[in-house]
Amino acid sequence: MEAQAQARFVRVTPMKARRVVDVIRGQRAVDALDTLQFAPQKAAVQIRKIVESAMANARFHADEAGERFEEEDLYITEAYADEGPTMKRIQPRAQGRANRIMKRTSHITVVVSDDKPKAKKTTRKQRRAR
Repeated sequence: MEAQAQARFVRVTPMKARRVVDVIRGQRAVDALDTLQFAPQKAAVQIRKIVESAMANARFHADEAGERFEEEDLYITEAYADEGPTMKRIQPRAQGRANRIMKRTSHITVVVSDDKPKAKKTTRKQRRAR
C-alpha cells in the first residue's frame, strides 16, 4: 500500500526544507513524526503535517481496499522538496537604488509505503569521501 501527500507553495526555501526532508527519508513514519516534533527548523512544522496527511491517505486507501492497516508498518519511501515559484519584491536603497528580495517557495512531497525502503548503493566517489 502506497500513499502520498503534497503541499504546494509552502513559504520556506527549498534548500531549508531539504535539510529536514533528508533527515526523515527512509524512517518509519511514526518515528519521523517524533523527529519532526522536536526539530527546531520552521520547515519541520509543515513537513510534519504532510507526513500526517500521507499516513491518513494510506489509512483511507487501506479501508477502501478492505486491507488491514497498521501505522507502525509505514515507512517514508520518498520525500523531496522541489522549488516553487519565487515572489520578487523590491527593497529601497540609498541614492534611488533598489535591491531585489527573492521570497522562495517550495513544493514538498512525501510518499509512505508499507514496504521497507531499500538501501541505496553508494558510488566509489561517495565511499572515498567518507
